[in-house]
Amino acid sequence: MNAMTMDRVEEQAVQARRYLALWFPFLPIDRLRVARPDLWQQGEGPAVVVEQVRGAMRLATLDADALALGLTPGMTLADARAREPDLRVFDADPHADQDWLERLCDGSARYTPMAALDPPFGLMLDISGCAHLWGGEEAMARDAADRLERHGIRVRHALAGTAEGAHALCRFPVGAAADEEAALRRLPIEALRLEEESAVALRRAGLRTVGDLAARPASVLAARFGEEAVDALNLLLGQGRRPMAPRRARPKIRVERRFAEPMGSTAFALKTLEEMAAEAGERLEERGQGGRRFEAVFFRSDGLAFPLRVETSLPVRDAPAIMRLVQERIDALSDPLDPGFGFDMLRLSVPRAETMAPTQLVLEGGEARARESVAALVDRLSIRAGRARVQRLEPQDSHIPEQAQLALPAMESRPPVSWPRMQQAGDPPLRPIHLFDPPQPIEVIAQVPDGPPHRFRWRRASHEVTRYEGPERIAGEWWKAPDGDVAGEQAGLTRDYYRVEDARGRRFWIFRHGLYGGQAKHPGWYIHGLFA
Repeated sequence: MNAMTMDRVEEQAVQARRYLALWFPFLPIDRLRVARPDLWQQGEGPAVVVEQVRGAMRLATLDADALALGLTPGMTLADARAREPDLRVFDADPHADQDWLERLCDGSARYTPMAALDPPFGLMLDISGCAHLWGGEEAMARDAADRLERHGIRVRHALAGTAEGAHALCRFPVGAAADEEAALRRLPIEALRLEEESAVALRRAGLRTVGDLAARPASVLAARFGEEAVDALNLLLGQGRRPMAPRRARPKIRVERRFAEPMGSTAFALKTLEEMAAEAGERLEERGQGGRRFEAVFFRSDGLAFPLRVETSLPVRDAPAIMRLVQERIDALSDPLDPGFGFDMLRLSVPRAETMAPTQLVLEGGEARARESVAALVDRLSIRAGRARVQRLEPQDSHIPEQAQLALPAMESRPPVSWPRMQQAGDPPLRPIHLFDPPQPIEVIAQVPDGPPHRFRWRRASHEVTRYEGPERIAGEWWKAPDGDVAGEQAGLTRDYYRVEDARGRRFWIFRHGLYGGQAKHPGWYIHGLFA
């Protein structure tokens, strides 16, 4: 196959892409209807969602009944109540709406792995090569819409050869048209999603539809209205391409189970998930790998999805170990795993896998067994308390004490790094393990201004210094000081550290911040840590 033929095949592949746009015009209200049915027990009526804009409560989202009464987004709540006293009013909750939209996006993964958020309140699905599994594009779109509408989530959908075209046709219905290109050309200028000033300028010039704009030379449009208008037009008509970023990348390994009838038992779903984990483990074993991240998605029949993600500090492929972590994740959820009207599909994916070296069984303990036990404990604690709550320290190449170590999540595995040895084995530590962040100020009395401390006061208690070691002088990062800063004050003052012991045998690590007379007239004193 020559180069010209390859280019033609690639061009046809690009032109063959198809997109399905789903738009939920009443998403905040539909979310409340589904999640909070108790709010609708006293009869139906027009409902709106309000938000505060510049000190006034304004309508953000309206349902079909409110729109039929002539209410519009942006209207003040006072004017809306004057027209309709029995208006149902709810406060806007953008975070809950975003979470609901993400769950709908996860649920759309049953149709295609290329599903992305399309704000506001929309989803974009790249269905290229997937529609034949559902009997065609229209059948797939109808199935997606019917699945959501059966459970009270109103949705509009549109199909097009570009993501921008599907987005526009979904939000600006143009009625019957001869073909897709004719429908796109009948769209209003607002479908290009330009700035408001640009849209007003185009309308003043007599350009009201996409077709009016497409009939003008691109050079003239760019010179008068800017390149943004030309770029938006090209994207809408398929003369340009913008890459689509799916919400979830395609995993290395994926196992699915579909059910003829929705499954209402969570226990049976977890049993099925364990079988899927065993199958995924077999695939990982064939590759000589182990999973570091596992994602289980429970697809409900109403279109929502419940994703569960677990991570491990070491590669694993043992199904019981994976399920123990999944159960820990479920027990840590604030909301229980609700099957609702039933689960009709389960999916287990392994988005992150690493090489897993074969291990030899040991009869009594051993370093490998101890390492695996510690890793299993870290995994359980991280899932139960939170990924960032369980941390480990890693040495850093810095002479500044508080920058000499870095706290990382314990689940992040990195090549082992040896800590620098500062003293011989058996000697007392030169620095405390625990440091105060930030160092705590103290009041110090010294025999001479630049001498060791004689007495200090910390937390309303006086400490008489009986022994001390030091000073250990630590300079600031003078190489980061700007030109002209001879003393290096902007890069950090010099510190003189002392290891001191009071009359009761308690040991402290304190320092004088700044050189007396050179960097500071009255240097301050701080306690940086405590020795055990």
